[in-house]
Amino acid sequence: MAVQQTQKQSTVGERYTDDKLKHDIRISNMTAAKKLADAIRTSLGPRGMDKMMVSEKNDVTITNDGATILSKMKATHPAAKMLVELSKSQDIVAGDGTTSVAVLCGALLNKCIALLARGVHPTIISDSLALACDEACKLTETFAIPVNINDREQLINAATTSLGSKVVAQYSDVLAPIAVDCVSRILDDKRPDLVDLRDVRCVRKQGGTIDDTELTEGIVFDQKTAKGSGSGIHTVEDAKIALIQFCISPPKTDMENNVIVSDYTQMDRILKEERNYVIGLIKKIKATGCNVLLIQKSILRDAVTELGMHYLQKAKIMVIKDVERDEIEFIAKTLKLQPVAHPEQLTPEKLGRAKLAKEVVCGKSKVVKVTGIENMGKTVSVIVRGSNQLVLDEADRSLHDALCVIRCLAHKQFLITGGGSAEIELSVRLGQWARTLSGMESVCVKAFAEALEVIPYTLAENAGLNPIEIVTELRNKHAMLGNVHEGINVKKGTVSDMRKENVLQPLLVTTSALSLATECARMILKIDDICPVR
Repeated sequence: MAVQQTQKQSTVGERYTDDKLKHDIRISNMTAAKKLADAIRTSLGPRGMDKMMVSEKNDVTITNDGATILSKMKATHPAAKMLVELSKSQDIVAGDGTTSVAVLCGALLNKCIALLARGVHPTIISDSLALACDEACKLTETFAIPVNINDREQLINAATTSLGSKVVAQYSDVLAPIAVDCVSRILDDKRPDLVDLRDVRCVRKQGGTIDDTELTEGIVFDQKTAKGSGSGIHTVEDAKIALIQFCISPPKTDMENNVIVSDYTQMDRILKEERNYVIGLIKKIKATGCNVLLIQKSILRDAVTELGMHYLQKAKIMVIKDVERDEIEFIAKTLKLQPVAHPEQLTPEKLGRAKLAKEVVCGKSKVVKVTGIENMGKTVSVIVRGSNQLVLDEADRSLHDALCVIRCLAHKQFLITGGGSAEIELSVRLGQWARTLSGMESVCVKAFAEALEVIPYTLAENAGLNPIEIVTELRNKHAMLGNVHEGINVKKGTVSDMRKENVLQPLLVTTSALSLATECARMILKIDDICPVR
């Protein structure tokens, strides 16, 4: 009997220890993810702070974009890495709201810790969060504003809201119309949900200001024209453009082999044969009528030699060399030409045609603009300008976010108001819905509703306002009917109608953030052990 009692006590003690260990691991995971969310929380909203990230090589990045901050941070804890992946997912799906999704996930995890402390089972919490998230997404659609994808003014307002929280916010009146025009040009009316942003090419050039950023009618090459011994050709009218993937240089032996020539007559013969080989290539190119030549970058040997450049200039052919492999598809789609891998395959039908190809000065360097393209594909090129590399990088990231916002609207043609109005409205409605539920579900849904208030609270906090006072005022206004669009006006420091202020964002950004943040919080919540593997 005594032995049985001892065994029973031992079993109880072991089970208690296991439960304590699982509880500690769960709390540890949640705390790590929450700390990372708190680290970027100060960068949320138009009055959010910027982060300066310095790499091991002393490369500096200044931004307040959540996805960029988290991807460059050295997160070592497994749960913290999940938050980094969460922000990347939001960036892929919506392109905006990358800070909001991390902050929201941190708030949900904070509520989960409180519910666990009250003795609620993790599975019940997880299922209730999923239930609340589904209801929240349905409720969001009830107060969404339909948008016409051809209404340029509404699209510009949405892009301006996205750019409002960036370092380059003061240039939103320049970047927002460019983003709208870019997506309008690449948009296929038959399939508006398929907008491929790889059809928008941004060429970054240092010098000038962001005000000088321009949308180009045609295609822009980052490289300047190649020059031989002469000055080169800088302007070609009625351009016939060829894109070749072979080299205009004499063939070389394999890397392991060498040819030793000791006789001068043999050396002269080799040089003569090399010259004849290069002249033969250029004659074939010229015979097609080509007067602008794009040459793909080569690794094993020179794409074009000095000798080749000399004869190309004699043939009055403009040369742009070192075209990157990943640019080939974009160039072919824009100019409606076919890349050629062998000289024998080059025919007039494979050339692209344009009215003008001209080298122009852009900042500290030069670019080649090709305009007046015949049957131009649905692509667009943008020259992004900035005073230094840090500004250029941030302008490029901000323009990408604005493009993603317009893409979201093309995919799901609904807008909702910003300034925390959607989150506080959802919080109020979910709180009312929670009262109709019973048991632990009601408690968990109420906790989810309270977690949503972190967005308006943080917006007010970062704007230097009294967050408790502002959120309380917001809650009271949304409790009354007809105040769905009331949000925080950070410029005036008051609560006002966000629709009248034109603070609008795509519905997809908010619904995506809710779904992804809930999914990540549920995943972290259900981990009860960390097992090292080989």
